[in-house]
Amino acid sequence: MHKPKKQIMTKKQLLLFKYGGNAMTNQPLKKQVLKNMCYLKEKGYQVVIVHGGGPFIKQTLEEVNIDSEFIDGQRKTTPKAMEYVEMALKGKVNGSLISIINAMGYNAVGLSGKDGQTVTAKKRLHQHTKNGKIEMVDLGQVGDVASVDTSLIKLLLENDFIPVITCIASDKKGNDYNINGDLFAGHIAGALSAEQYIILTDVDGLMLDKDNPASIINELKVAEINHLKEIRCIQGGMIPKIDSCEIALEKGAKLARIINGTDPEQISALFENQKSGTIISV
Repeated sequence: MHKPKKQIMTKKQLLLFKYGGNAMTNQPLKKQVLKNMCYLKEKGYQVVIVHGGGPFIKQTLEEVNIDSEFIDGQRKTTPKAMEYVEMALKGKVNGSLISIINAMGYNAVGLSGKDGQTVTAKKRLHQHTKNGKIEMVDLGQVGDVASVDTSLIKLLLENDFIPVITCIASDKKGNDYNINGDLFAGHIAGALSAEQYIILTDVDGLMLDKDNPASIINELKVAEINHLKEIRCIQGGMIPKIDSCEIALEKGAKLARIINGTDPEQISALFENQKSGTIISV
C-alpha cells in the first residue's frame, strides 16, 4: 500500500513597495504601476504597498487655507493640520488606490499604522542648527516609528488580500502622528522580513552624479553609504530613501532596491534577470 505523498507548503516570498512620486499623481501611470505591482501576485509573490502623499497633503491644506511651515524640509504639523493630513492620506490617496486595485480583480484592504496598532508612533524632536548651535525643534504631530506589529498584515496576506498602508500612526496615549513615508515603509519591510523592499522614485536609482543618468550605482553595500553621504552623492530627498533601506535591511529585509516608478516596465523587469535601479544589500 502506497503512502500518500506529504505535501510541502512553500512559503511565498514577500515584496513590499514604497509607492510615491509622479507615479502617484499621473492617473494613467498610476493604473499601470499598480497593475504591474499586483501582477506579481500571479507570479507567486505576496505584495504589500506602503504610500505617502506629500502633494495631496499640500493640496488639501491649501484648500482649507492652512499654511505649511517647513523646518529643514520637514512639515510642521499642528493638531488642526493633522486632521486634514489624515483626510488626504487615508481618504483621498488610500481610497483611490484601493478602488483601482479592486477594479483590476484583486482584493485590496486599506489601512494606516493605527489599524490593529500595526505601527506605534513616538513624537519626533528635530535637530536644527541655528547660528552654529544645535537646538531641538518641536515639529508638532510629526512622528517616528517606535514599534511594528505585523499580525494584521500577515492575517490579510494569508487570506489573499493586498494590504495598502498609509503612513499615519498613534502613540500609546492615542496621539496621532504623520510619519515620513520612506522611513515608515522601511520599518514595516524589516518587520515582515521582506524578500525585497522596493522604493519607487522619479529617477532610475542612486547616481554618483545626479545630472548624469549614466552614473547610476547598480549595486551598493550598506557599509558604503556613509562615504556617499560625505561626498554628497546622497542628498536631499534621496537621504530618507537610503536611510529607509538601511532600516529595512537592519531589521530583517533580505534586499532593498530603488527603481524608477515613472517607468512601470522596471517593475516587470524585477524578476526577469534584468538589472534595474540600485540594489542595496548588507
